Amino acid sequence: MLLLATDTSGKHGSIALARAGSHDAESVEVLEVVPLAGGTFSAQLVPQISSLLAKHGLTKEDIGVFVVASGPGSFTGLRVGLAAIKALAEVLQKPIVAISLLEAIALNSGAQGRVATALDAGRGEVYMAEYDVAGGKARLLGQRILSREEFCGQAPGKKVVTPDAGWAQLAGPSGCTVDPIDAGAIARIGWHKLRAGETVSPEQLDANYIRRSDAEIFAKVRP
Repeated sequence: MLLLATDTSGKHGSIALARAGSHDAESVEVLEVVPLAGGTFSAQLVPQISSLLAKHGLTKEDIGVFVVASGPGSFTGLRVGLAAIKALAEVLQKPIVAISLLEAIALNSGAQGRVATALDAGRGEVYMAEYDVAGGKARLLGQRILSREEFCGQAPGKKVVTPDAGWAQLAGPSGCTVDPIDAGAIARIGWHKLRAGETVSPEQLDANYIRRSDAEIFAKVRP
């Protein structure tokens, strides 16, 4: 089965083509990962998908499932990426697998048991989630956005994994860094979720923002 994975959650993003189940049910071969420059996702995403498919002699009809990073991250980037995948999945009548970046960090780290994941949120804040990881699955225990001070108060003593060296250092001796998540990693995780039946329809696909948008925040303070 051919998987198309996208990540438009950050300053920079990526798309990936992967083929799963060619040799055995567990195998996932990432054919190519293409970086996307931040700030122009709306102009790049669909043309880059088309170009990537053509490069490998494929068409959009060959796609078996869409896998998308659902956040947390940039409001604009996530809206653009999810809207494109919703439209493609609806037209092609294909399933979607949505993956939280925080969950992807936990699964990609190789850690087992209770694991906290952290992702820089800008503005001196951090997205943090806790998972119970076992058997290639991560059960969410809670997620929130924390200030630097709150993180420093809660992280010590927890097994904290993050792609951000600064937050790993703040976590203390139990903090460790992992490779940043890209669309290739998203594709691999997506295949296992697809096999477990964890899919959503285009109507059900939603972003995992955690933080409220500036529009929501400012609306609260208007007289």
